[in-house]
Amino acid sequence: MTKAEIVNEISKQTGIDKVTVLASVEAFMAAVKDSLEKGENVYLRGFGSFILKKRAQKTARNISKNTTIIIPEHNIPAFKPAKTFVNSIKA
Repeated sequence: MTKAEIVNEISKQTGIDKVTVLASVEAFMAAVKDSLEKGENVYLRGFGSFILKKRAQKTARNISKNTTIIIPEHNIPAFKPAKTFVNSIKA
């Protein structure tokens, strides 16, 4: 499902025009992104959490040049679904 399809579905269900729904969806995504950039997790009860996972420093190899490089420790964004959400998908 794309962002446009999400906007269409929300617009149909609520009766709100698509422009307003699109602005709301984009504002939500910006708020989540800003929060993660600040190092804060986002918790949505019954849906899941947008969290930062820390990747440890590691050594990697460039096989074509036969060299070794060090990839520094860094954070990556991740989504962890809530138990109720996972259980509803399993059913």
